[in-house]
Amino acid sequence: MRECAQCLLNEVDVPDLRLDAAGRCSVCRHYAETAPKRQKSAAELEVLLQKLRREGKGKPYDALIGLSGGVDSSYVALLSKDLGLRVLAVHFDNGWNSERAVLNMERMLSALNMDLFTYVVRWEEFRDLQRAYLRAGVIDIEALTDHAIAATLFQVARKFKVRYILSGEHFATEGQLPSAWIHNKLDHVNILGIHKRFGEIPIPSFPLMSYYRYRWGQGGKAPVSIPILNYVPYQKEVVKQGLRAELGWQDYGGKHHESVFTRFYQSYILPKKFGVDKRKSHLSTLICAGQLSRAEALEELGKPICPPELLEKDKRFVLKKLGFTGEEFDFYMEQPPVPHLAYPSVMHVLRRLSWPVKQVKGVFYHKG
Repeated sequence: MRECAQCLLNEVDVPDLRLDAAGRCSVCRHYAETAPKRQKSAAELEVLLQKLRREGKGKPYDALIGLSGGVDSSYVALLSKDLGLRVLAVHFDNGWNSERAVLNMERMLSALNMDLFTYVVRWEEFRDLQRAYLRAGVIDIEALTDHAIAATLFQVARKFKVRYILSGEHFATEGQLPSAWIHNKLDHVNILGIHKRFGEIPIPSFPLMSYYRYRWGQGGKAPVSIPILNYVPYQKEVVKQGLRAELGWQDYGGKHHESVFTRFYQSYILPKKFGVDKRKSHLSTLICAGQLSRAEALEELGKPICPPELLEKDKRFVLKKLGFTGEEFDFYMEQPPVPHLAYPSVMHVLRRLSWPVKQVKGVFYHKG
């Protein structure tokens, strides 16, 4: 098995990995070419701010932000206030928030005097969807939450007539994920197809949005997502320190571990059923960004994804909350993985057209 001399990816993670004479992979080379182009200047930031303020006149808000209590969304909230923008925080509640994430959101909203719009999906419906995805054997169970967040933001944007959404995406520190590890988050056809086959109850409260509406809907004036962190210097550890000092923010451990289910999914389901450790991709991106050495990344990779005691506690909690017995859950975990495209999918149509999601050497370049 060949592996990159710079990052942590190998031929198992990216089957068509290509190494140059120095042993550096095609993913790292693409990153080196692309990252500088994604980083915006101070002048570009000022132009953006003027545009947001100008188009926000007469409206209650200049932009929306998605809020989870995690480091990226928390910093977007703080940054938007520092930049003098009037923003509405939007939170999609799927029933899996950790106590620390809730506390982080409460402290931020209070300290920043920021309005919050929360959409709570009916728990019975979201549980039925997650159970269906586990039965289906597909890898990207988190596509359900990611899709619902995007759909909720777009619905709220339409409600308040706000055109712009400030996202916590930051290419330089989190841009690359092997395509085999994820599925298109906007594939509502896949969600409905899997639920039709394995679900048990209707899901009217689950926010759904078609791919067409996301890309081209509302008469060509669909809300626009702006990766605001690409416009400012951004180093995660420095940002965390600032959040702690200014907002009393508390770290929650691993990436996206502000959700109990996400923590269990990344720490148990992905490595056990699919042989995937997402830290390899996250750490590789930080190596490419110059924020971590390969030796430091390997040392971090050698640690448990989640403390064993917490993982066992999470497993008991998740199984009980989803309504699975240990035997039922183990049965689904032991079944071979099934590709998302084995079920109905909008991708069958998109692959016959010009695919707007860039894919380079088996790696998606977007937030996963």
